[in-house]
Amino acid sequence: MHQKKMTDIPMRRALTITGQYLTVIILAIMGLLSSGCGDSASISQGPDVPLANLAINPGTLQPAFSSNTVNYGANVSPAVGAVTVTATPQDSTATVTIAGTATQSLTVTLGAPGSSKDITIVVASRSGSQSTYTVTVNRAALSGNTALSALTVTPGTLVPAFAPSTMNYTVDVTMDVASVTVSATKDDPNAVLSGSITNPGPGQATGKATIQLGAQGSATPVSIIVIAPNGNSDTYRIIVNRAAPSSNNKLSALTVSAGTLAPPFSPDTESYTVTVTAADKTVTISAIKSDPNAVMALGSVIVPAGEKTGQTSVTLGPGASLPVEIIVTAQDQISIKKYTITVNRP
Repeated sequence: MHQKKMTDIPMRRALTITGQYLTVIILAIMGLLSSGCGDSASISQGPDVPLANLAINPGTLQPAFSSNTVNYGANVSPAVGAVTVTATPQDSTATVTIAGTATQSLTVTLGAPGSSKDITIVVASRSGSQSTYTVTVNRAALSGNTALSALTVTPGTLVPAFAPSTMNYTVDVTMDVASVTVSATKDDPNAVLSGSITNPGPGQATGKATIQLGAQGSATPVSIIVIAPNGNSDTYRIIVNRAAPSSNNKLSALTVSAGTLAPPFSPDTESYTVTVTAADKTVTISAIKSDPNAVMALGSVIVPAGEKTGQTSVTLGPGASLPVEIIVTAQDQISIKKYTITVNRP
């Protein structure tokens, strides 16, 4: 076997680096680390000229302000037509330009409802370095809500019961009701009411109106138009039916204190006879109106509207045959029915 000689093995030599070369190597390594490679993550250093504070009014920055964060959003209502942006640099000698104007506070006009606007804030140092912050302001679109949240008629009851999606109703009132109060509440206070109800004013939700009704027996239409801020509209409709005077001219009951009605009482039978005994010198006749609002003349006794029952007494001599008339005049003062009872005493 061949044995290597010491002279055949290369000698490892120690490398001696002087101070100035060591510095060069360290700087080179730092350069490699700062430039990175394809698989390494970059390290954010933040803006060169940072802000100390950034605010918008009205509105709230999203996310909350941080000097290292340069992009923000802010949402405002459709009613907001302008916002004030205020930016304060960390370096008091730096200059701030907002939307092209050199200032630290500027009121910026927004676009139409439903639009977005980017507002740029440029911060520049004396040395010429600069950083740019951006706030995107989103102005909400105008509401299209045309619904009512409540609707009432007094006196009266809506049929069917109120629901925001139901547009047509009826209300029945008695003949003595000459007017009703309609109250409507907008689901969106910024909508506008029109039609039979005057708009209550900006931001006010409920409008009321007194509606004069037509003659007895008539139907009065009521309309409530709801106009949304975006111009959409819907119409709620109510028909108020004022009752006609009743034509009920009948009795519901008829009795005598002595004897028996012949034939037996029926509201549609108008003529009766009653035969009493010789001992019955006085007979009391009682009648009940079918409609209390009718007027009844029971012999010489008048029973006015609102009273239901009346009675009269007749005195009979021997052999008397006395007819007693009961006249019922209906509420409409047109329909009249006459009942006759002939009382006979032996």
